[in-house]
Amino acid sequence: MSKEKSTRKESSTPQQFVFGKENYYLMIASVATIIVGFTLMTGSEGDIFDFRRLTLAPIVVLAGFVIGIFAIMRKSKS
Repeated sequence: MSKEKSTRKESSTPQQFVFGKENYYLMIASVATIIVGFTLMTGSEGDIFDFRRLTLAPIVVLAGFVIGIFAIMRKSKS
């Protein structure tokens, strides 16, 4: 019976998240940056070899991935 009570106490404690609040905000910013980068790559008008599609969009996507890696690797302060 004592085992059942200890199990109930463990389940009633609040669970902590793996990452902190700042990490989740950075991950959301990372996903948004990647979406913006892929949106810059799309389009039906203009030249395929445009600066926006060929240079700017891949840089923005890579920046989004770098932000995502930073968000995962950063330790929370608490």
